[in-house]
Amino acid sequence: MVESASWVLAGAALASVLGFAWLALAMDTHWQQVHGQAATSTLCRRLLRVLGSLLLAASLLLCLQADHASMAVLVWAMLLAGAAALIALVLAWRPHWLRLLWPLFPFSV
Repeated sequence: MVESASWVLAGAALASVLGFAWLALAMDTHWQQVHGQAATSTLCRRLLRVLGSLLLAASLLLCLQADHASMAVLVWAMLLAGAAALIALVLAWRPHWLRLLWPLFPFSV
């Protein structure tokens, strides 16, 4: 049981990081910082926002699956803080790494 909960929490952490990365790429400034070109289409930005938000919600659901509600919300809040800090650091030092997280760039909607 403990081993399966750790895999669920690892999935929650991954969903948090990917969710914040997509939310960051939905912003014009970060899109240009990562891809070196002008902002993408409005439809692509909306899609990135929706997918990022869904992943953050999925992260909460995974945390709730791994533990009881009061502990799950605490773990989720800490995952959000850590994921946001990680994406901020990546944007500051290696923004081109985020290109791998949105491979549809040449064919952005």
